[in-house]
Amino acid sequence: MTIARLVPVVSLLLALLGFSGSAGAEPLERTVRVGLLAPASGSDDIEGFLTGMRDLGYADGRNLIVEYRVAGGKAERLDDLLAELIRLKVDVIVTGGTPAALAAKRARTAIPVVIGAMGDPVEAGVVASLARPGGNITGLSLQTSEGFAGKYLELLREAVPKASRVAILGRPLANSPIQAMEQAARLLDVRLQLVAIDQAGHLDRGFAEMTAQNAAALIVTPSPFNLAHRERIVSLAAKHRLPAMYGLTAFVDAGGLMAYGASLRDLYRRAATYVDKILKGAKPADLPVEQPTKFDLVINLKTARTLGLVIPPSLLGRADRVID
Repeated sequence: MTIARLVPVVSLLLALLGFSGSAGAEPLERTVRVGLLAPASGSDDIEGFLTGMRDLGYADGRNLIVEYRVAGGKAERLDDLLAELIRLKVDVIVTGGTPAALAAKRARTAIPVVIGAMGDPVEAGVVASLARPGGNITGLSLQTSEGFAGKYLELLREAVPKASRVAILGRPLANSPIQAMEQAARLLDVRLQLVAIDQAGHLDRGFAEMTAQNAAALIVTPSPFNLAHRERIVSLAAKHRLPAMYGLTAFVDAGGLMAYGASLRDLYRRAATYVDKILKGAKPADLPVEQPTKFDLVINLKTARTLGLVIPPSLLGRADRVID
């Protein structure tokens, strides 16, 4: 058989045997074990990561084992869960959220750590700089320019033009978007009401405060706590008839009105490329931390109708995804 005839036969055999991955992907021959430490249960992180690994030629159960540990929104559990992954001697640890990245920093483990998503890793003291992380931690950050946070308020006002008082569910941390939103609020003549909640049992009280102070709309910041309790937050926003803008698209999939931000699924898919490079010998200290460059606007029209809102065509036309 000539080489020309042999090539398609080999390609067919590879396809039948289930070999997949992006062009040029060369996974390791051995089975690798990756620890994935998440602040809250959700599908975006694990599905995004597994998709990214499949693109690179790894398949869960064949040449990849993923040890998934979830803190259930309780940051105090992260150190113990991380210790479990260290005892398992995983090859790489992937973390989600600032508290998980800080737990990895405290552990001082020699195991390489890839951040799937967090706020500002420099401000939090997780890495020395974005360009040169140093140590054994690198990955992806949700941190964006200060002007980005103002987009939450601008887009929300387009959907709810008469909202002169807007509540913010979040905590005023140094790397949170709240400070940037205050500047945008002054330009839009909007008064902000900060509701800082870090316990699930206080959510009902927090929403009662919003209603008592006549909040006309709500912004929910992207934090591990808010993500962990997204279904409850979305339910309370519906109960109090508060049109809400969320910093993560997972909230809209849970029934929220609208979201603007980076996709967790895409970030974790990108995290897989870091894991692959590290498994092949790259050092985390030499891999720059990436910031998101793509942001999705997602609108839930079903929720809008329930709230009696008519989303302007100009806003719908800019949406990356519309749920109807």
